[in-house]
Amino acid sequence: MAAAAVTLCFLLREGENGTEVLLGLKQTGFGRGKIVGIGGHVEPGETSAQAVIRELLEETGVVLEEAALADAGAVHFVFPARPDWDMKTTLFTARTWQGDPEPSEEILPEWFSVAALPVERMWQDADHWLPVVLEGGRVNVVVTMHTDNESVASSESRLE
Repeated sequence: MAAAAVTLCFLLREGENGTEVLLGLKQTGFGRGKIVGIGGHVEPGETSAQAVIRELLEETGVVLEEAALADAGAVHFVFPARPDWDMKTTLFTARTWQGDPEPSEEILPEWFSVAALPVERMWQDADHWLPVVLEGGRVNVVVTMHTDNESVASSESRLE
């Protein structure tokens, strides 16, 4: 089975105490109960950029222009115990958009300080690659999960 095409976008803004990132508490489906990036599956016929723009609108009500997206690389998630969960995730950041994030059935959006990410409430892989992305870097990482589908067995950066 091929890995699912997924995309995430991390909206960044300057707050009173430094840079903040928009994340969300997942309310339904895969990752329910975890703090996650905003995004989702790429539908047939969509580019990753088109998909993340659609997902941000559906999940938060935020309107994003494709020109505002900055390429932040990719993470390939491998779940050996559940290959149907494997994902190839394209990452973006953005600093300009229209509207204020609003809750949806799927996501309760919340701003977090980049300097104090809620990693204890996120997937355990987040601290392997997310800080680099939020600092403006680009990643190309393969994260392999343990058979518990929660903890990280390995994380490998790939040169491009």
